[in-house]
Amino acid sequence: MTAEGLPMVVPASDLPARVRIHEVGARDGLQNEKTAVPTEVKAEFIRRLADAGLTTIEATSFVHPKWVPQLADAEQLFPLAKDVPGVELPVLVPNQRGLERALALGAERIAVFASATESFAKANLNRSLDESLAVFAPVVRRAKDEGVHVRGYVSMCFGDPWEGAVPLHQVARVCTALRDMGCDELSLGDTIGVATPGHVLELLSLLNEEGVPTNTIGVHFHDTYGQALANTYAALEHGVTTVDASAGGLGGCPYAKSATGNLATEDLVWMLHGLGIETGVDLGRLTATSVWMAERLGRPSPSRTVRALSHKDQ
Repeated sequence: MTAEGLPMVVPASDLPARVRIHEVGARDGLQNEKTAVPTEVKAEFIRRLADAGLTTIEATSFVHPKWVPQLADAEQLFPLAKDVPGVELPVLVPNQRGLERALALGAERIAVFASATESFAKANLNRSLDESLAVFAPVVRRAKDEGVHVRGYVSMCFGDPWEGAVPLHQVARVCTALRDMGCDELSLGDTIGVATPGHVLELLSLLNEEGVPTNTIGVHFHDTYGQALANTYAALEHGVTTVDASAGGLGGCPYAKSATGNLATEDLVWMLHGLGIETGVDLGRLTATSVWMAERLGRPSPSRTVRALSHKDQ
């Protein structure tokens, strides 16, 4: 480790030169918090993440407040955050109504949230898998008509708490359906954190065979079994250049009880910078931001890198 608290850089020639981090802390990270986080704190969190160099920050979700009370302030939050310079602010929309709310506020990037399994579609969306895809089709079509970038999340790509292992062809079917609808980008979610590197490479290879280009794929790993960074490295080897992560390791999934948390952005940045991969992120500022948010949530950050660097500064 260098004197500045950064990793020694040893580049790997077979990996991407740059990775775009899709920061999900402000939405996915905070959505499960039981105590309401004030809107201005959320807005300040987004501003600090941007100041740390993150350029894609998922801001909120235009879901009905009954389902995710923490994000009931979407209409109030988005205007406070959307003028942050140089930052893309995607928002999650569950249906046509959510899309209309987002468009009314000037959202330029939206995401829909699909499932690779029937059980999770029922638990999360209260619909069958095919019914949920049918709901998303007009949402994606309308968004594209408005010139909006659309991301398609696919959860349970590697395992499901009710169904167990998920067949690769089943995941590919959902991914190709979203692509055919018009989604610009897909995010492959390991919602319960059971993936391993070989599994990741097999799915990515199958998606390529089904006509889904690697440059339209992002990965979203949870660290339930400590595999998130190993799986990310496997995805990088395959050529993936978009990785989802959550500042400070905040969040998980409210409908999957075994999901213990997202990959921490700081842990990801530490690895990427050590590999000589550019991210544009200032690790010191990002760590300070996660410490700041952890103080407001009343508990320490689960990120190992945040703990190591913040302890070093004491």
